[in-house]
Amino acid sequence: MQGAVFILLADLICYRILGKLDTQPVEESLHENKTRPNTSAVSCTSRKGRNMTCHQLTRALIASLFLTIVVCHTRLIPEAQCEDRPPVTQPRATSGDTAVEPNWDEKLTIRVSSTPSAGAQLIGSDEKVIQAAVDYVARLGGGTVEILPGEYLLRNSVFLASKVRLLGHGAKTVLKKTPSKATKLIVDSDWYDQEITLEDATGLEIGDGVLLRTKNPDDGGNTVLKRTLIARSGNRFKLDKALRNNFWQSGTPTASTLYPLVTGEYIDNCVIENLTLDGNRAHVAHLDGNYGGCIFLQDCNRIVMRHVEARNNNGDGISWQICHDCVVENCFSHDNADLGLHPGSGSQRPIIRGNHVERNHIGIFFCWGVKYGLAEKNKLVENDISVSIGHRDTDNLVIDNEILRSRTVGVVFRPERGKSFAGHRNRIERNRIVDTGSATSAAIDIQGETEHIQLASNEIQETRAAERRVGIRISSGAGPVQLLNNQIQGFAKAVEDLRHP
Repeated sequence: MQGAVFILLADLICYRILGKLDTQPVEESLHENKTRPNTSAVSCTSRKGRNMTCHQLTRALIASLFLTIVVCHTRLIPEAQCEDRPPVTQPRATSGDTAVEPNWDEKLTIRVSSTPSAGAQLIGSDEKVIQAAVDYVARLGGGTVEILPGEYLLRNSVFLASKVRLLGHGAKTVLKKTPSKATKLIVDSDWYDQEITLEDATGLEIGDGVLLRTKNPDDGGNTVLKRTLIARSGNRFKLDKALRNNFWQSGTPTASTLYPLVTGEYIDNCVIENLTLDGNRAHVAHLDGNYGGCIFLQDCNRIVMRHVEARNNNGDGISWQICHDCVVENCFSHDNADLGLHPGSGSQRPIIRGNHVERNHIGIFFCWGVKYGLAEKNKLVENDISVSIGHRDTDNLVIDNEILRSRTVGVVFRPERGKSFAGHRNRIERNRIVDTGSATSAAIDIQGETEHIQLASNEIQETRAAERRVGIRISSGAGPVQLLNNQIQGFAKAVEDLRHP
């Protein structure tokens, strides 16, 4: 009944609009229509038999559409629910249907080998041959690129595409960065330019990945771009994309051969599996996790990273920024300069499961606005900080992890800029946290104005001397914190609650 009333209301509004239109007879003569002086007011005929301009008809249609949307949105008219539909039991491959696909027994696989090998379609030991395989498989709608055992030296990233599975042979398939080089830009390039001129181009090749940095001439902030060299004349190089930023001499611009080993932007439904990725940390300059990592993803959906070893990178092991419903499981991220696993800004619903994360600066770093994530059954060993949660990271669950010998703190809630920025409503449950930090460290440190944190059934131990160590520290500005059934042993203070000194 309510739905019928809203539909009638929509018709009445349209009628009122139509009723205000002119009532002159419809011009049916093609000659007369052609001689109208105002072509933007060509007559249209309404269902009421009145004349209306196209502009007026558009207004009427928009009014009707708006009310229809309101009706559907408020569910005054019952809408079909997914559960009301019959299940798909016999799917077919249908043009344009991206939601349902038959489970094919065999899909396209292209095999890459670093040396001539039986069964390999492409032979080569750098990123170009792997990229050729990825592009071929992607053009045909997806499939697997299998990288056979060998060491592949990469001068640029492997750029993934949607619906592609990148599959290696574990420790036998190694993708490694070549040593980095840095040089200055010696000619101004404007934002619309697609070229740079370098001071020293020794060792650079067409196809190399480069990181361009400069100081913004207006505000002094850093501008960072990733590009590929695609043509040259001496020290002058064409880039694969325009700069879209000014790279002027006043900003001291530089170019460095820095890039992720495997990367993807605006892609979905990919798998990266059974690969060893070596960042060659001793011979490669630093690149932080907002731009790189052994794996770096930006604005992606539903990416699975499984049984990947990400090691020795002068930056992050695995970083994914504004990426949703990504899964990182059974990976080994170790000896990286910055973050082992980096669910980055805005990433929703990450699953981080069964990974071994060792000897990084931070083991798992929830960046900004990471929500509804799960970190479970991971082993974090000898990281400076094992788990870090902060800027609007809310409603996450950290459960059943083993956190051993953290150099500074086991789990920290960062102080941020105030209550509205802090990481609220997170649960830390059933974790085993052993031997954390220095003589004054806390195993779990809730800083700033963080609130509605639940710490439940955690086993927190200190097997060294108690000294001034603390099991759980709660800052003076923190809000409600619920402590349930935690076993805390070996500390000078089991709980230091600075809200109630």
